[in-house]
Amino acid sequence: MSDPVPTPGLLECCSAAVGTVRGAVRPRPADERLLRSLTDAGLPTARRIVTVTPLAQVSRSVPTMAVVEGRFAPRRIANSLSSFVIRHPEATFVVDPGYCVDADRRAIAQLPRILRMAVRPPSDTIPTITALRAESSLPALDFALPTHAHWDHVCGLLDLPGLPLHLHSVEHRWIATGAVAPVGGVRDALTDRRLVEYDLDGPPVLTFGRSHDLFGDGSVVLVDLAGHTPGSIGILAHTGSGWVLLAGDAAWHSLQIDELRQKSSFPGNFADDDRALTFETLHRLHLARHTVTIVPTHDYDATRRLAARV
Repeated sequence: MSDPVPTPGLLECCSAAVGTVRGAVRPRPADERLLRSLTDAGLPTARRIVTVTPLAQVSRSVPTMAVVEGRFAPRRIANSLSSFVIRHPEATFVVDPGYCVDADRRAIAQLPRILRMAVRPPSDTIPTITALRAESSLPALDFALPTHAHWDHVCGLLDLPGLPLHLHSVEHRWIATGAVAPVGGVRDALTDRRLVEYDLDGPPVLTFGRSHDLFGDGSVVLVDLAGHTPGSIGILAHTGSGWVLLAGDAAWHSLQIDELRQKSSFPGNFADDDRALTFETLHRLHLARHTVTIVPTHDYDATRRLAARV
């Protein structure tokens, strides 16, 4: 039996509703002082090249205003539960294995009722295991590395028993501590597998304050994108066609990064653990977008553009 999760109360729901209306009329403005204060520490010195392969996935059309606060055009944008495989000379790993077989019963059922309809993907969403099997040229996986521990970034692990998991130590403490899980659909996917924790113990990279060089050669560097969850990270990869930053849910769509627009209050208030810190991280992405190709996990079009480069 899965651990219980908190359910939003009436006050929280009303706050999200009011915030959605207010944000549609007057979206949160950019913090110009913060932008001026941020410095760019530059890119790592990479000694190797890796490949980043987006796995096959379907898209869902969602209202733009539900994703990008105060944005009404285009009227709808494409959303997806994307996963990626990174191949390094020393290892091959899956990033954000986000969808499992029978996800309604095994993961989504653990979410509060108010969120289930908002997050439920299309019925033809491709499980991560199915997409992996379709990529016959990929080597066997050595481990999984999610950008953060929300159900739609880890529940695909339920179909990959025994696959080791690399997880930011801050994120692991957040998701594993206490009898009440902070979010649903996650803990079952993390149990009974080898867990390798890491810390962001390295220097600033680009506009991000902390980093971790995964292989010690500058080719895959994890950067601090805290806010959406306490231990959210981005994965900066040195590919043959340039640097790519897999940004998880620090933003749900590239429009947010380009225009400095936070997520709409519904469902953003329930998705972001720290709204203020998430908005700060968005500013860091906004400045970094000129140097690297940023791919939010749920931005279907950004993922397809990345696939075209592989």
